Amino acid sequence: MAKRKVDTENRGFQTRWESEYMFTEVAGKPVCLLYGESVAVMKEYNLRRHHETKHADKDKNMDMEQRLQKVEELKRGLKSRQALFRKAKSQSEAAVKASFFVAGEIAKSARPFTEGDFIKNSVNQSKRAARAKKGKDFIAYSLAVDESTDASDIAQLSIFIRGVDSSLSVTEEFLALRPMHGTTTGHDLYEEVSRCVNEMELPWEKLVGLTTDGAPAMCGHRSGLVARIREKLQEENVTGELTAYHCIIHQESLCGKALKMEHVMSTITRAVNFIRARV
Repeated sequence: MAKRKVDTENRGFQTRWESEYMFTEVAGKPVCLLYGESVAVMKEYNLRRHHETKHADKDKNMDMEQRLQKVEELKRGLKSRQALFRKAKSQSEAAVKASFFVAGEIAKSARPFTEGDFIKNSVNQSKRAARAKKGKDFIAYSLAVDESTDASDIAQLSIFIRGVDSSLSVTEEFLALRPMHGTTTGHDLYEEVSRCVNEMELPWEKLVGLTTDGAPAMCGHRSGLVARIREKLQEENVTGELTAYHCIIHQESLCGKALKMEHVMSTITRAVNFIRARV
């Protein structure tokens, strides 16, 4: 007698398992909505065992209506995460296809592959013009600036922009990556950011927000990037207030080391992770 194989039994996902065990079907496999874990074999026993061992205490006090609402909420969250990954994958695939298409056209024309650099420059110029055109439609925009050192010990300044137009359509783009040879003082950072803003023909009076890391060259009250941009806005007679944000991770890490609070922070970290794992 041939040995029975579970995968040939064509087991189907039952709708009631969503409310009973907090599972949904993804690509033919049952996936836990709470933990994101999948079960290899679609059997009710496996789903029930996972539910009882992992999260039975989370929904034991819910009535049926509350369970259904919770399931719908978790399914919406799962769909949004899936859409995000699909979008990133499609963008990556489109870039690879475009690269192969250009390489194929260069080969068909018996041209050297150095022509690819010329095409890249042309594409960059076209995208720069498109960003500048879109930037003119912004009613407000904000910048995010970060500076870090690459493997060749050259400081790289990355600049991002997020703007909104009159129809409340939000656009977020990578604006520029500028190498910083020499010093990286607040003045140097300001010169690069100012040059980038002027090249993109972005009006200073529409700049409403600036996000930076927590370095003194960025956040210094007198000579930092934020202070110099505020001075620039005053020179341009901008009446609006610039809202500045900065990262506190580095300061928090340095503070924790200086105060020798590891015994406290480790306890807090474990408590936070314990709570988050059960929410």
